[in-house]
Amino acid sequence: MMFKLSLKAVGALSLLLSSGLAVASVQADSHPSAQTSSKTPLQATPKISAQADRVAQYALNTYGDETITALSTLIPYKTVDTEGMTPLNHPEFIGFKAQLKALSQRLGLDYSDQGYVVLIGLGEGERKLGVITHGDVQPADASFWQQDPFILDSQSQPGYLIGRGTEDDKGPIVTAMYAMKAIKDKGVALNRRIELLVYLAEESDWAPLKAFLKDFTPASLNITIDAEYPVVTAEKGWSEIRLTIPKMPKNGKESSGPSPSLDGFSGGAFASQVPQQAVAKISGLDKKMIVALKEKASAQRGMKYQFQLTSLEGQAREQLTIIAEGKSTHSSTPEAGVNAVTHLAELLRGIHFTRSEAALTAQFIQQMVGLGLYGEQFGAIAYEDDFMGPMTLAATLVKPNDQGTEIVLNLRRPVGKTPEQLDKETYEALESWQAQHTLSLGGVETYWGEPKLMDKAPHLQTLLSVFGHFTDTPSPKPVAIGGSTNSKLFPNALSFGPAMPGVEYTGHSEHEFITKAQFMLNLQMYTAAFVELAVSTDQLSEPAKQETKSGAQRASD
Repeated sequence: MMFKLSLKAVGALSLLLSSGLAVASVQADSHPSAQTSSKTPLQATPKISAQADRVAQYALNTYGDETITALSTLIPYKTVDTEGMTPLNHPEFIGFKAQLKALSQRLGLDYSDQGYVVLIGLGEGERKLGVITHGDVQPADASFWQQDPFILDSQSQPGYLIGRGTEDDKGPIVTAMYAMKAIKDKGVALNRRIELLVYLAEESDWAPLKAFLKDFTPASLNITIDAEYPVVTAEKGWSEIRLTIPKMPKNGKESSGPSPSLDGFSGGAFASQVPQQAVAKISGLDKKMIVALKEKASAQRGMKYQFQLTSLEGQAREQLTIIAEGKSTHSSTPEAGVNAVTHLAELLRGIHFTRSEAALTAQFIQQMVGLGLYGEQFGAIAYEDDFMGPMTLAATLVKPNDQGTEIVLNLRRPVGKTPEQLDKETYEALESWQAQHTLSLGGVETYWGEPKLMDKAPHLQTLLSVFGHFTDTPSPKPVAIGGSTNSKLFPNALSFGPAMPGVEYTGHSEHEFITKAQFMLNLQMYTAAFVELAVSTDQLSEPAKQETKSGAQRASD
């Protein structure tokens, strides 16, 4: 009981840190919506059923340590999207699925390999409670980790479970499976089959999942465990702008003229991560300018810099390499990180470089992105919604290639503007910048993902009740996030954890972790939620009974 109370304290503290419901989590800041709340007023959180509480406590007491051991068997599989391979033939994915199958068999759960999708279930029947998650992860740069990111590290920081996938999303897979195991152990009678759906390309390609759902009947009631608490009812649309700064013709002056030359500018690892590192190569700077750069660098909060001077073969002047290190984070929460690309560009602002591909790249970042987070400098593109909050814009990749230097901007857009309007504003802003620099950008592409509001799902109040019970929160309210989870593809889908409001979400960062306390709290809340939503109605709490009765009608509406 004392452990359970300490977990409630963790939840309460997290909510205090969040300043109401403004959350720094898996996707972007959430903003409470007075409009949404007035349309669907939510009463003070009722208690959950005694049955749900008992089974959740049993899960914690019986399987707490075992869940960590199970997680340690999943983290080593590098289930990262690899060019030329798919989850169907990639050895790491094949091994990961074999491990999931072995764990399912040990826990007495049924297992079905559907290729890109793995189904793990408890119970039978057409009525189902769907639990949606994914088993693929983002790349990890081992140089930024204290230990191998693909080995579960519980030693570097006591109380932390560190490793790629601990929070996003192998940790939630484990807690969901042990929640089902606890329900099975207690012999709870189900009126819905509990079906965990593990998709294997969530981070890279949703097309196979869309194809799978054409012939597969999903549950009528779904929970996505790939976001945050209390309950997510709105997601921004994952969006992107790509463009290329073209290569410049060689004129012989770039390395020998009176002005310094920016010979290279690059940074970032993948499109949905705020970059941790960026690199600039400069020739022709005098010692006074280098000293000034170092002083300016020391004033940037959250940034670390290395300055390395080397001699250029056959040339009198030296080349300065500047390595910038910020703080990576999920690109939907740019405020939680320190963008190395934008800060390095800002560091170079004011230096008159010879016109070059790299110099124009830095200028584009300075002038069109800057250190802002919401597209304030990108023409008229910036806007916000009262509930979903502002659109975010992050420069996530700057990568030279055969055509020039590609720049990737990752955006998360709320409701309020159409793709047509955003396209118009994007191209107007780019045309203005091109005219200013007498330059034609190459490879311009845009993608505008659809934001989604999911506030009519019949199990909303039950999930809020579960969260409120285990965190001692009197009246939790639903939130919006900046990310884009698979819940958009499923009927009546709500995201429920694994991240607490007000606590930094570390998935996609180069220091991904979940605390042991949060891992145990998730085990309890998932167990209780499954009981409330999938057991026979005579064993439910009163809110869950009412939502079960009305669920079919509300779903059809």
